[in-house]
Amino acid sequence: MRRREHLPGRPTWRCRACGIAWPRSPSKLRLLGEYREDRAGLLVHLAALQVEAARELAEVVPPARLAERFTGWARARG
Repeated sequence: MRRREHLPGRPTWRCRACGIAWPRSPSKLRLLGEYREDRAGLLVHLAALQVEAARELAEVVPPARLAERFTGWARARG
């Protein structure tokens, strides 16, 4: 049996595999691995997805919550 990837379903921006708001922990770990050597690239990618999500979720989720959800977790700590 093949595992389902934790990818965003649109226009809800919920995980296709489990239905939780995307990005979730498995997605975050995968993205951190893919962009291990390019944190700025990861943030640009996430910011672009955040803009798309903001358009699709404008009446449901406040923009400040989307910022934390999409890019807040990926910023370098320290």
